[in-house]
Amino acid sequence: MKPTTRISAGVLTGILLGFALSLSFGVFANKQENEAIPLEDLRAFTDVYMRIKRNYVDYVDDTTLLENAIRGMLSGLDPHSSYLTPRDFQDLQIGTSGEFGGLGLEVGMEDGFVKVIAPIDDTPASRAGVRAGDLIIRLDDRPVKGMTLNEAVNMMRGPKGTDITLTIMREGAEQPIRITLTRDTIRVRSVRSEMLEPGFAYVRISNFQSRTAQNLVEEINKLQREGNGLRGLILDLRNNPGGVLNGAVGVSDAFLEDGLIVYTEGRTADAQFRYQASPGDVLKGAPMVVLVNEGSASASEIVAGALQDHQRAVIMGTRTFGKGSVQTILPLRQDTALKLTTARYYTPEGRSIQAEGIEPDIKLERLQVSAAETDGSRPVTEASLQRHLQRQRATEEAGEQPVDNGSLAQRDYQLYEALNLLKGLTILQARR
Repeated sequence: MKPTTRISAGVLTGILLGFALSLSFGVFANKQENEAIPLEDLRAFTDVYMRIKRNYVDYVDDTTLLENAIRGMLSGLDPHSSYLTPRDFQDLQIGTSGEFGGLGLEVGMEDGFVKVIAPIDDTPASRAGVRAGDLIIRLDDRPVKGMTLNEAVNMMRGPKGTDITLTIMREGAEQPIRITLTRDTIRVRSVRSEMLEPGFAYVRISNFQSRTAQNLVEEINKLQREGNGLRGLILDLRNNPGGVLNGAVGVSDAFLEDGLIVYTEGRTADAQFRYQASPGDVLKGAPMVVLVNEGSASASEIVAGALQDHQRAVIMGTRTFGKGSVQTILPLRQDTALKLTTARYYTPEGRSIQAEGIEPDIKLERLQVSAAETDGSRPVTEASLQRHLQRQRATEEAGEQPVDNGSLAQRDYQLYEALNLLKGLTILQARR
């Protein structure tokens, strides 16, 4: 083990005051605002620090106090800036790799509670019915109020097979909802696809990883081979909490021939980027519908905003989450780092995503469709007449299976409506 250097509280106070003096004389003054930090504010910090050391009911070591001070500085900025301890840093790396242990929730903080941004597909959370927008107020019997986001996340993670009970406040529910979940190994499958009808494909992206764009192109190429080409595509970004920026840029680029995809603006030159599309549209201009909802955040909003501004796709669903800020990982020591908000995202037409989200072109709320009960009677049609002519089943002779649109409407009404819209767009395109 490396030797640890220890200093007395008095020496530490002297160091802090010396740092305060250098700040007060503008040694580290912000060049943009040309403003030095007042000496009195640093004196207040050291005064509080010493009073805690001397008077708090339990002994608190210096490392804990200083780390708490750092966390306090960052938590007062925005919900996404934080101090990454060695464990936090490791968890971040595990999360971006697409495999981790826990419940399968993307979460943030709101009014001191943990807010569900989106449940990840095919995880304990999604299977138990946890929804985007739910507020988690208790973890087992421990109130969430007063926890940091990292503390809450660490409580929700744990060995596979262990249980945790979430107490949830949900809009429209009169009483808190208690849900017991069994932790599992979360393996995030970023892209999945299916053919809804001949020529009409469905692709869902559950989150954005480093290989998402590549996997998307592979899935679409596979669908094109299976269906002898595609007439249209539905891209489902509902409850997609975001992820790697390059994944969102790559997915947008897959459908765009040229032009700006997204740009960022921050206070430093390092925080300003412009991402351009390269030639080549994997769909070769076929119509697209993009499904979004309140759980579509960050990278999902970049894709929706880019395709909307370039009029490449019709956006359908509900307004997105509105997480339009950029977080940069800034290493401090070998095993710790800052996750600091350094810029804002803007769509190609200059619209800010932050706290606004993407407004869909066609607003469609989440609905549940069920089969209507009947008295058993059937309307009189040609098929009910005796000795009616039999129709020739051209689609069956060609080996194509008709799609049961009624079951699709019951399973996912928004997807059902998106498919109808996509068919209409295909007809309009063919008539041009």
